[in-house]
Amino acid sequence: MRDAVIFDMDGLLLDTEQVALRTFTETCAHFGLSFDLELYHQCIGSNLQRTANILEKGIDGFSKEKFMPVWNAAYVENAVEKSVPIKTGVLDFLNMLRSSNVPCAIATSSPRRNATRKLENSGLSGYFSEFMFGDEVTDSKPHPEIYLKAAEKLEIDPKNCLALEDSDNGVRAAHGAGMFVFQVPDIVDPSADVLKLGHEIVPTVAHVHQRFIAKTKL
Repeated sequence: MRDAVIFDMDGLLLDTEQVALRTFTETCAHFGLSFDLELYHQCIGSNLQRTANILEKGIDGFSKEKFMPVWNAAYVENAVEKSVPIKTGVLDFLNMLRSSNVPCAIATSSPRRNATRKLENSGLSGYFSEFMFGDEVTDSKPHPEIYLKAAEKLEIDPKNCLALEDSDNGVRAAHGAGMFVFQVPDIVDPSADVLKLGHEIVPTVAHVHQRFIAKTKL
């Protein structure tokens, strides 16, 4: 069992990735843009700056100065100003960690303003002692910076932290930080390259909870 648990947020704790994809598709239609879904998948788990750079390189006629504010406004309206569902098994696992005095942190690519509002709306803020946001790092996931800084805030060696992620970019980040990783895929399955990392892949957070209770070596 690890000394601390660090959680991604979107697609892992909160069912927001479907909203992100829907509003992205609607924004593309608004600007008359076509896109390859595989290109969008490359963005999942990254912060806004890296996402904009990926889309700019991959979509003809894309202007991040025009596109990103429209997409962001639609996303905020539907996933920040409104509550979104909490993913299966999350509350039970968080309550168990709290009762066991296991420190927990957030490492999300969402900017502080949006992420804080999402966590408040869902009632999850109080479960975490430390937070790292996507606008507080120099390098986005898949770079390990955000996980290394989260572990530093917790004052716990990254090797003694368990990380939970849904996206490939997030898994690469946590794995690169030296953490043991559980991946709970959301809207896209792990890629062949990520499967080679040898981390654990489970269908829901409830399965991680079960492993924790069983005191299986993580």
